[in-house]
Amino acid sequence: MKRREFMHLFAGAAAAPTVLSPRAARAQLLGRMARIAVLVGLAENDPETQSRLIALRQGLAEAGWVEGRNIQVDYRFGAGDPNRIRAMAAELVRLAPAVIFANGSLAVAALHAATSSIPIVSVVNDPVGQGFIANLARPGGNITGFTINESEMLGKWLGLLKEVAPTVERARLMFNPQTASYYEAYLREFEALPRAIKVDLRALPVRAAAEIDPVVAALARVPASGLIVPPDNFNLVNRAAIISASARYRLPTIHSYRQFASEGALITYGPHVADIFRRAAAYVDRILKGAKPADLPAQSPVKFELAINLKTARALGLEVPQTLLALADEVVE
Repeated sequence: MKRREFMHLFAGAAAAPTVLSPRAARAQLLGRMARIAVLVGLAENDPETQSRLIALRQGLAEAGWVEGRNIQVDYRFGAGDPNRIRAMAAELVRLAPAVIFANGSLAVAALHAATSSIPIVSVVNDPVGQGFIANLARPGGNITGFTINESEMLGKWLGLLKEVAPTVERARLMFNPQTASYYEAYLREFEALPRAIKVDLRALPVRAAAEIDPVVAALARVPASGLIVPPDNFNLVNRAAIISASARYRLPTIHSYRQFASEGALITYGPHVADIFRRAAAYVDRILKGAKPADLPAQSPVKFELAINLKTARALGLEVPQTLLALADEVVE
């Protein structure tokens, strides 16, 4: 995101609406602020974190909640460190906010273990499979929120990778099983489905940043290979290393979020996360007004984005079909 665009969005998020919700107005008149907490698994200075928080603030402002006026927000950023995230979760629970907003499996898991009473609005992969909620329609506990990806995304990633790199015959799904074990279930579901694309797709577990370069190098040595990098706290924190290794070893790779194409990723496809954060703010608002998480159905993404980096494609000797370029939300030259 360009600095001018960032400042414009930040200013828009900070702008106070003229009409306050009843709860917000009541809090302001009483001279006190509602208190919420935000726990994000990524680092605070990560551009992805900043774009998501801008969207969250916009959504809160649209609902009548403005930081420093009628709402206090306690932020914590885990930077992908499980121990740090658990400590931050415990700290936020001790602050007893009215609601906690959490992003990432590590963050939601830590909060799930730390409290069963404080309402939590989550943005996370597979909340049912990870045991955070009972089901999407009736979450049933103190957690609700928004999902990011479901198992169907594997087929879409594979199809797009194959379209950009037609020679790919084997693809590997990179994730850290310690932070994103649900992808094993996704793979089993995917393999059980009939499909037109005949590509050997298997898991590629990576548990430490030091493993990324040798693992990518080994995969690239096998002809007709490709890499799928799904959203996982580990992958997001270490995406620069993954993108760099993929370029160095000339391995066609697809990532999840649009911004990564501007960082050098060949192709990206995934949900519009800023839109999810903006929508999630409405759930924070409803809980502040008295709604229970158990009664708020978990929602799926409604907007998706495709981005392609032509410079990376040329470096890999790939020619992106014009039909795919026409569908892209962003083409990086």
